[in-house]
Amino acid sequence: MHTLHNDLLKIAVKNTGAELCEISSVKHHTQFMWDANPKVWAGYSPNLFPIIGALKHDKYIFENQEYSLPKHGFIRHNRDVRLHKKTGNNLTFVYSANENSLKHYPFKFEFYISYTLKDHTLEVDHVVKNCDDKTMFFSVGGHPAFKCPVYKNEAYEDYSLDFEQVENSRTHLVNTENGLIKLATKPLFDNSKSIALTHNLFNEDALIFKDLKSKKVTLTSQSHGPIVSVDYTDFPYLGIWAKPEGDYVCIEPWLGIADHEDGNQDFKTKEGIISLEAGKTFEAAYAIEIHKSHLV
Repeated sequence: MHTLHNDLLKIAVKNTGAELCEISSVKHHTQFMWDANPKVWAGYSPNLFPIIGALKHDKYIFENQEYSLPKHGFIRHNRDVRLHKKTGNNLTFVYSANENSLKHYPFKFEFYISYTLKDHTLEVDHVVKNCDDKTMFFSVGGHPAFKCPVYKNEAYEDYSLDFEQVENSRTHLVNTENGLIKLATKPLFDNSKSIALTHNLFNEDALIFKDLKSKKVTLTSQSHGPIVSVDYTDFPYLGIWAKPEGDYVCIEPWLGIADHEDGNQDFKTKEGIISLEAGKTFEAAYAIEIHKSHLV
């Protein structure tokens, strides 16, 4: 376990998977992240690479060769991720391609994820370096789970997700048996900026948005006001998810998406896939802001 703190925030990151597992107030010790209760969902904030979500039949095709990858890729739960550097306000982890990864993902690469504390904000930065002599293909994303409700004597239904702009985006439905994206969509906004949180909101799995106008969303309490904001400017897709019985909500910035039910499994043409030329570097970051009224 690795920790960082400043005058306002403390964070902790597990070495396994470089998974963020704590964001808390230094002054009040308020916890803002889900506690990963294994009876409900044993995750805190898995890092997603080199795919987002599920593959059709857990397989993909690259250059006429078939490969398999688990849901969300192989960084989460990975014990080969190591601490690359630590400074007063930054933790950076790295995972490099190896003999095992090449069996499932035929690219030589380095994947870096860094956590940087800046006042009341945590920046989560992803860097992918293509160390191969061919173009590599990948997706990357976050899966942070925030405690909800945050304070005692509140209910889940006392919270909402508030967006910057008026939205009319539709959620893309998920096949709950295999995790693949259906052709069907469902309206979620009605010319509004807010989604009221209820446990049954996630009875059909995640809410998946592809065309939100907003680039920031805020978890807001009726009693305590705005608590946590996530800025996902670098990420065109956004997932929102929880187990229906869980007292948390995941706000998930994605560069990529699960396979479609009618997909052909071709990795090069997978929706949202990023192509990175040999020797090039890719970077994308999202930011978690804890509103100062909960820290001072």
